[in-house]
Amino acid sequence: MHELQIGGRRAFRIDMARIFHLLSAGLLTIALGGCETVAGSVAVVDDAGTTVTISEPGDVKYYPSDEPLRLGEEYFNRGIYGTAEKYFQSAVEKAPKDVSAWIGLAASYDRLGRFDLADHAYGQAIKLGGETTQILNNLGYSYMLRGKLTAARTKFMEAYRREPDNPTVLNNINLLNSSYRFIERELPPQ
Repeated sequence: MHELQIGGRRAFRIDMARIFHLLSAGLLTIALGGCETVAGSVAVVDDAGTTVTISEPGDVKYYPSDEPLRLGEEYFNRGIYGTAEKYFQSAVEKAPKDVSAWIGLAASYDRLGRFDLADHAYGQAIKLGGETTQILNNLGYSYMLRGKLTAARTKFMEAYRREPDNPTVLNNINLLNSSYRFIERELPPQ
């Protein structure tokens, strides 16, 4: 600050740039105060701002974002299976024990015609969560896409026995039944 004389009275001229810098530094200090890192440790301040707890990096739990799974489902539902596959792949990399992510990845591979990769992803989902109705239904649909209609019917019927009122399973059985009606071939002359 600088002292000035104005009409016989003392006044102070304020250096605005200096005040701006001081205020900016203060706000930055407040903003970063709750996530200060100290020599590889993490300092956590409670909500009241009274207690600081120091945690070692190995002690801090990381919860992966559900964003890749959510985006995978969104793109799958839009029919953009290649992009859905990328997001589901990211989801299983972040959370390898997430059954939903494995099922989504397998279904994306089915739609892309990568049945070898779909089989692997379904296998991982079964290891983690067992043969659920959803997995049996999806396997049936996968076999139907491959043209393995008998194997598809077997999986759909296993899913149906578990949940006879499941609308998705019922719809897929009807879809399979209707596919049989449209296959008409002439028999070769004998």
